[in-house]
Amino acid sequence: MEHGHTAEEVSERLSQPFKNAYLKDCVYGGIDGAVTTFAIVAGVHGAGFSPTIILALGIANVLADGFSMAASNYSATKAEFEDIERLRAVERRHIRDVPEGEREEIRQILQNKGLSGQTLERAVEEISSNEETWIDMMLVDEYGKAPGDPRPMRSALATFFSFMACGLVPLLPFLLALHDPFPVAIITTAMTFFAIGILKSNWSLHPWWRSGLETLLIGSAAAAIAYYAGHFVSLLTG
Repeated sequence: MEHGHTAEEVSERLSQPFKNAYLKDCVYGGIDGAVTTFAIVAGVHGAGFSPTIILALGIANVLADGFSMAASNYSATKAEFEDIERLRAVERRHIRDVPEGEREEIRQILQNKGLSGQTLERAVEEISSNEETWIDMMLVDEYGKAPGDPRPMRSALATFFSFMACGLVPLLPFLLALHDPFPVAIITTAMTFFAIGILKSNWSLHPWWRSGLETLLIGSAAAAIAYYAGHFVSLLTG
């Protein structure tokens, strides 16, 4: 079982504040870091350029694209946070100005959940007696907003560091000046895609191998497109 179900365990678990999860940020950053960097490595290698150019373009991508993704994620998460705060202010104003209308909204929400009669009226009274509980319920059931406050900086950092960690993998064989580094880069990048998929399966109903293969196929498709695009350009200019 994922957690206990005794009265004490349930009470302790439900009393904890909601925690923001950064799985989406890490998976998004990791896959994009590995895909875009390997795409550059494959494309430049397919075009027949030297390992020095591969390193220069690859490192530039890891730093610039990683920062760009982190900044974009920060802006998007901040916008989400500000939207939640705006809706809280709207509901707080409505509760002050039209409390009966807001109680009617709570009443109909609870009716849709199956409550009726005196049970429904008592529930409406209890929920509307606490303004924050009232607002939280409206955020979830009227606007579809998840509980918890988004953390823009943490989301941005999760994206950046996962992008950096996975984005450096295709460059390592070139940084280490290995003999024939491109095949090694293919293998290590494929392993990275598969590992990201396995990690993702911990939060999925799919088995680990299916999630790993799915991520591997996505990354491999992007890499193959980049490689053959570079090879095609090389033929045209050669």
